Amino acid sequence: MPAKSIFITGTDTGVGKTIASATIAMLLRKMGHSVGIMKPVTSGCIEAEGALVSEDAELLAFAAGVPVTQDAAPYLLRAPLAPSVSATQDGVRISFDVIKEAYQRLAAQYDFVIVEGAGGLMVPLAGGLLVADLALHLGLPVAVVARPNLGTINHTLLTTFTARTLGLKVKGVIVNRYPDTPDQAESYAPHMIDSLSGAQLLGLFPDIEAQNERDLVTKLADRLLQMPATGIMLREMFE
Repeated sequence: MPAKSIFITGTDTGVGKTIASATIAMLLRKMGHSVGIMKPVTSGCIEAEGALVSEDAELLAFAAGVPVTQDAAPYLLRAPLAPSVSATQDGVRISFDVIKEAYQRLAAQYDFVIVEGAGGLMVPLAGGLLVADLALHLGLPVAVVARPNLGTINHTLLTTFTARTLGLKVKGVIVNRYPDTPDQAESYAPHMIDSLSGAQLLGLFPDIEAQNERDLVTKLADRLLQMPATGIMLREMFE
């Protein structure tokens, strides 16, 4: 039976999409499930021992307790630019069919697969094809990661509206880095997103101090495991 899968997108780059994706992977693993991860396209890769490395895929793999295989990170690009531009500079042609075949192999191996997009839904990947087109090609529902502060309502509503207009199923919204003491804008944003976006609020991922990203994901997963609403969030995301 193929894995239950979700495509994680964000309202913008830098909203903590990889942290949220890795945290979901770790939550599922701590609950006893096998979890595959996929970062189909990474631009801005680092070079280590003569090879390009996706730091995003490395974090996802750490959280899931799995290795980074070629299927997990099929396209590694150097420049920290829109993937379509970075691919052109590297002389790489991004093929959605190659990505889909890799995803299907992962889905046959694991209980769950977490697929993390690049930036937001309208980021160009190849020619006129966008991240949203990749999610459609894979046939996956999306969960949206949003920031908590002023302006997030507009960005989140634009993302969920665009997703539905393009034919994507939106499972809901995760507000990431939500402070323990929210300001006035942060305090009403989750309710407004929940009531206006047409997508349920899946959860608030707290803003936690940590030494590095791996420490942050571990602390987030441990904190969320103590919250009864986390089980509901995962059921809503994957059913």
